Amino acid sequence: MIRPVNFGYNEQTASSNAFQSKPEIQTTVQDEALKEFDQLVEKLQKEGINVSVFSDTITPPTPDSIFPNNWISTHHDGTIFLYPMQAENRRQERRADLLERLQLDFEVSKIVDLSFFEKEEKFLEGTGSMVLDRQHHIAYACISPRTDPEVLRQFCQLANYQCVTFNATDSQGKPIYHTNVMMCMGENFCTICLDSITDFDERTTVMESFLSTGKEVVQITREQMNCFAGNMLQLKNTQGEDLLIMSSSAYQSLSRPQKQQLEKFCRIVSSDLHTIEKIGGGSARCMIAEIHLPKK
Repeated sequence: MIRPVNFGYNEQTASSNAFQSKPEIQTTVQDEALKEFDQLVEKLQKEGINVSVFSDTITPPTPDSIFPNNWISTHHDGTIFLYPMQAENRRQERRADLLERLQLDFEVSKIVDLSFFEKEEKFLEGTGSMVLDRQHHIAYACISPRTDPEVLRQFCQLANYQCVTFNATDSQGKPIYHTNVMMCMGENFCTICLDSITDFDERTTVMESFLSTGKEVVQITREQMNCFAGNMLQLKNTQGEDLLIMSSSAYQSLSRPQKQQLEKFCRIVSSDLHTIEKIGGGSARCMIAEIHLPKK
């Protein structure tokens, strides 16, 4: 997780992220976001989650650095992937010092850098663009300006994943910028806003993939998606307990039956992230780049 020093509204990402809102007063945003970040980290640590916190750098300015899962992903075989980012100021988030730090504690067999696709204006923003079923090596992805099919195919070929692609739109018919705001993949379940997939054949293909891999489907509405109910992440604590991390707004949007359905698989942990969600257009899942590398 990256502790922000210059969090704020990113003009360069606003055109493709309908979840962002420009604040009337920018001066307090960093302080509010920092408070929310620290509260989430504290909650995770109290729940027995090992959290590696790195501080953002003052220069270059990176207002979205709080969302590291877009530029890096790690894998059980020791591979690290680096991803091409659409916004130029987000490309500055990739940091060699963080890679060096990971290699001190974990076994890294190779680093695959896909950022060269930026020269072709083709992007794939990590586990924002893709929702990975790591058990069955399936990458689910809704195509958008930030999720290019060619880069996705390249990732899947290199990581030995199958890809399930589809189109997903918000209530205004605009492409949803990241797949992880409309769906979440757990070990035995998935949450998804099926209403956002308007093509019947694509929706059928997605559901058939879930069924073939034994996932119980928890459907959420567009309204719940707008409250970031799709932006959750399943984690396992040091006691081996499964936790489902989400924001307070996501938790409050869920119905009692939905919560009961999710609690069959995980204990829910929520935290207030309203500033980060409103200004940054991302939530709990976006803030966590999980580490799957083998320990040294």
